[in-house]
Amino acid sequence: MTTWSVSTAGEALIDMVRQSDGRYLPCLGGAVYNLTRALARQGTPTLYQNPFSFDRMGRQLAQGLVDDGVHLAQPQPVAQVTSLAMVGVDAQGHPDYAFYREGVADRAVSAQAMNAACAAWPELGVVCTGCLALAPEDEGKYLPWLQAQKAAGRWVVVDANLRPSVVPDLAPYRANVLRALALADLIKASDEDLQVLQVPGNGALDQAQRLLASVNAGMMALTLGAQGAVLLCKTAQGIVQVHGQEAGPVPVVDTVGAGDSFLAGLLTRLIRLAQEAACSPADMAQRLTLAQMGQLMAHALATATINVMRVGCQPPDWDEVQARLATHPIRLS
Repeated sequence: MTTWSVSTAGEALIDMVRQSDGRYLPCLGGAVYNLTRALARQGTPTLYQNPFSFDRMGRQLAQGLVDDGVHLAQPQPVAQVTSLAMVGVDAQGHPDYAFYREGVADRAVSAQAMNAACAAWPELGVVCTGCLALAPEDEGKYLPWLQAQKAAGRWVVVDANLRPSVVPDLAPYRANVLRALALADLIKASDEDLQVLQVPGNGALDQAQRLLASVNAGMMALTLGAQGAVLLCKTAQGIVQVHGQEAGPVPVVDTVGAGDSFLAGLLTRLIRLAQEAACSPADMAQRLTLAQMGQLMAHALATATINVMRVGCQPPDWDEVQARLATHPIRLS
């Protein structure tokens, strides 16, 4: 049975998370880094593209991925320093960010190097990027990589995950994110992302439907915070959707990495379905039944739920997600 692998590309940094006493707790982080760890912890073979710094924090970030079984496309450290994010968490557990991103290690990457690493990686079925990789100053790195991987037949996943506080000039930022979304086969976005992108529509679901209808992607995952998430898929009969939500209250510690864990859970379950059906993830995505869409949604939400019950981003493994679903089924509609 083919074990489909995933390549991820994007930021890896140290989240300095503010604690209730005013101190800051350093945590390994970055949206794509979190996604990468979450995929590997659930048994998905994963290739991470970006290099790490020679400094202590860079070594810790690299070791964190290696410990989870991730393959590093660029294992040799680089001279640039590690990026930092200062993270404040409000009373509801929602984070806000300030980033230090100039001259940092994870940005020392090129489309040529990423394409070469992908060409050498066996059974590569999916490529993923998003968040800070979609800042317009890095357009010449990630967009050509996505274009080349799409041309090579890989299933392209883009997580909008906008950070308007990092890129205050929103017009070029929006334009570059939309260019990336136009290359995607699967789009992930939150209700807040759709607002920043100024997608027209009456509410988040209407906005998501309009966005999906306007691009080539066949699938979109819309996350709604405590209200759960919606998976939308294009079919010959139009866009179908499955909404999922936790059936009971969740003791939220913080929401750092929740969306990254959600996406990892969704991709992990899709890849498992593809393995069971002896087809590629791209083919599986085109033949999903409503029941299978529900499986994706349930696994993704349970993955995110376990993560928000922990400090920082600490994604669960496959068995933890299955145990959670056995005792706390997701409400689907």
